[in-house]
Amino acid sequence: MANPGSVARGRTGQGSRLRARAEDAVVSIPRPRRGERLEFGRLVPSARSLSVGIGLLGAALVAYVVALSTGLFAVRTIAVDGVRGAVAADVRTALAEANGSSLVGLDLVELRARVEALPTVQSATFDRAFPHTLAVAVSPERGAAVLRRGADSWLVSVRGRVMTTLDRGARRALPRIWVGRDASPQLGETLGGEPAAAVRAVAPLAGSDLPLHVASALATHDELTIVLRSGLQVRLGDSTQLPLKLAVAANVVERLDASAAYLDVSVPERPVAGAELNPQAEVEAEPSSGG
Repeated sequence: MANPGSVARGRTGQGSRLRARAEDAVVSIPRPRRGERLEFGRLVPSARSLSVGIGLLGAALVAYVVALSTGLFAVRTIAVDGVRGAVAADVRTALAEANGSSLVGLDLVELRARVEALPTVQSATFDRAFPHTLAVAVSPERGAAVLRRGADSWLVSVRGRVMTTLDRGARRALPRIWVGRDASPQLGETLGGEPAAAVRAVAPLAGSDLPLHVASALATHDELTIVLRSGLQVRLGDSTQLPLKLAVAANVVERLDASAAYLDVSVPERPVAGAELNPQAEVEAEPSSGG
């Protein structure tokens, strides 16, 4: 049987060790000395600093007013980049009111809206090139097709925007899209409905090297058809996967027999050629060599 005295001494020794460990774990936090306190005065700027800051602010305001109301930074040059010829001239005309105005006070948002309202301009970005130049970088619309209504013609961009009127027979390399006589295209407007769908059918060809020489394009409901200058109809189906369908058509056309009247690539994985014509597409093809 254990000696009670030894048990008591053991417990006492264990308690001493626990107290020692607890004392070792205590973090000593220094107390502030008497009379010490946070001096907020050090955080407040001095009267000299305040006067210097106010003076600098006033000088900046005066400089801004001078720049705004005098010819110090007046616009003397409008530099147009990205376009040339008539389009560049139209951009300068749209920005003519900026000449003589201060570069500092120009409303670039309003100027951008004015330039992008031009039917031949897709987008524009501006830069104040001090001291006297307003620089504008223009991304032009790209022509994709010729819209035809009787004897009238318009150039239409890849986005379906009506860019400009054309003389009959101009831009022969572009496909023709025919609209009814009740249509009234306006410069700058974006086409909708079936004419817009027809533009989407040929837009991927703009600037590409695909050997598809398109004479006309037709859209009816969910069916897009292009007619090549050889007379071959290429049926594209709906407006999905158009670049792929056109690439497949370009690859197949070169191997087709001369007797083929149409090529259906509405399912690009399974192109089908045949001799049956689409009478509506025949009618919609360019009716004469003068267009």
